[in-house]
Amino acid sequence: MKRLQKLETASILRLTFAAFTLAFFIAALIAPDRADMLGGFIRICTLPAQLTKDYFKPELGGLSASMLNTGLLSLICTALTLLPGTTVNGVTALAWFLTIGFGTFGMNPVNMLPLMLGTFVYARIRREPFARYIHFAMFSTGVAPIITQVLLYYPDAAAGPRVTPLGVALALGVGIFVGCAMPGLCAHSPGFHKGYNLYNAGPAAGFLCFLLYAVLYKTLGVEAPAIEASLGEGHPLFVNAFCGTMFALCVIAGLIVNGGPGDYKKLLLDPGFRVDFAQKYSAGSVLINLGVYGLFILLYYNVIGANFTGPTMGVVFCMVCCFAAGATPRNVLPIMLGYGAMGLLHRLGVTAFAVNSQALVVGLCYASGLAPIAGEYGLLAGVFAGILHYCLVTSVPAIHGGFNLYNGGFTSGIVAFLYVPVLEHYVKKRVES
Repeated sequence: MKRLQKLETASILRLTFAAFTLAFFIAALIAPDRADMLGGFIRICTLPAQLTKDYFKPELGGLSASMLNTGLLSLICTALTLLPGTTVNGVTALAWFLTIGFGTFGMNPVNMLPLMLGTFVYARIRREPFARYIHFAMFSTGVAPIITQVLLYYPDAAAGPRVTPLGVALALGVGIFVGCAMPGLCAHSPGFHKGYNLYNAGPAAGFLCFLLYAVLYKTLGVEAPAIEASLGEGHPLFVNAFCGTMFALCVIAGLIVNGGPGDYKKLLLDPGFRVDFAQKYSAGSVLINLGVYGLFILLYYNVIGANFTGPTMGVVFCMVCCFAAGATPRNVLPIMLGYGAMGLLHRLGVTAFAVNSQALVVGLCYASGLAPIAGEYGLLAGVFAGILHYCLVTSVPAIHGGFNLYNGGFTSGIVAFLYVPVLEHYVKKRVES
């Protein structure tokens, strides 16, 4: 225990990544459908990955195959954090959890690796170590579904999955293009949302997908696949047991490392604007926030009656990913209240989508990226940010064909672009009041 308490935050985060990776592999081996694990994994790697495909659904993968897929993604991302010269901080943790969250919908090693190869090529072009760009390698995977499409289904999706020289060339070409473009776009992205969208890669991936979708389909006259959700029945017991156990263990580990909850109280009061909790607070406090925030998310999805499909489990991790980069239960709660308010209007017949519909369960995940608005401008500003996100998130997929896994993060960027300048003009920040 004393040895654990002496570890640096970067080492604690690496151990956390390794622990979750091991947990996913164990879950794959004990899942009830483990006999079909390998067959399901092949289906995950070869079927279309466009939003929203539930890998828990037996026809698309299955529970055991989804855990295997997530474990493999976790293993690849963890290996990147072990490269010599790699800096592991809050952004790395965000990229790691965000990427592995798509192991249950939208991503697999086949459509991930060409994009990471693109970032490696970018590092070679700049003659710099790839270790400096591992978080960009992970962020670039936000457009993974389009790799599956061009590799196996382009230009004639009706012909079924097949590997052709054209498909391989397109997959590598798109992967290298995205991998080389993403670092520059991510660097420019804060100017678009002024730092108020924790999912900084969301606008970058969104606009890249918009461009690729327009060129590959609209410009060339190729028929684009319809945006159709394919969802299973859900596994609430499995998801709650797995996530609840892992997040509770994070709280316990954080208390051991930190020696007490005192520093976490300071973290909880932080507005979350342009901050790296991993550098500002103790490793124990960061771990406690991972656990508490994760349990908080899980509680919300249970309260609203979400169906615990693969996408629901995935967005638990995609949402908790900001635990070291600015998100806490305190500054995310107003965003949730905004979604809840629109859910009440749905019950009155005013709005079209229930708050526990799959689209809005996923949408809320990325709406949480607007947490700094609540932290800086207060409760009501955060609630209205959640309302704006609710209104936009289901309309955005039409412009990128459903190929952007960061659809909600892209939406958060648009909300911040429209909303923050108005706030700056009319509302004082909490610290200025």
